[in-house]
Amino acid sequence: MPIGKEVNIKNFMTALEKNEDEIRAIITLLTQKYASEESGIEIIRINDNYQLVTKKEYYEYLYPLLDNRIKPSLSNAALETLSIIAYHPKITRSQIENIRGVNSDGTIYKLLEFELIESAGKLDAPGRPTMYQITDNFLKMFGISNLEELPELPRYKLDENEQIVIDDLPLEQTSTENQDRKD
Repeated sequence: MPIGKEVNIKNFMTALEKNEDEIRAIITLLTQKYASEESGIEIIRINDNYQLVTKKEYYEYLYPLLDNRIKPSLSNAALETLSIIAYHPKITRSQIENIRGVNSDGTIYKLLEFELIESAGKLDAPGRPTMYQITDNFLKMFGISNLEELPELPRYKLDENEQIVIDDLPLEQTSTENQDRKD
């Protein structure tokens, strides 16, 4: 996870006294320059903010030297919870537990501790439960600029036994191909 702070276009405009188009052109030029050179840095986009970071291939070598925090180690339960929150921003703990079928208190606290999720306010319902959403640290950790870059979820339907049947799943095609080879 990159250390540091993202900078938005307006801050660049103020600091450099240039208009938005000029700033975007400069960022594009620098992004291309760092990508083509044998440079150890790159510019990443997080929503509408930009950050100068170490290239991914050098990150593992530099992380222990620059950051004394514990590197997040995510369990399968944490990854599952995180993906639910990413695909359903502003979701409550009870809604997450409904999807997962198990208690998620500890997992949510761990994700909050790692600053991968944050409060998105309170739901206007009895008890006013907290809603959760992912943070920019999530985007950085998974190397995406915004939630629109998340892969599309497979489509599913319920069969006559009320069981989930997933359509368009690549693994299903692979299984069929393997079965054909056995026959």
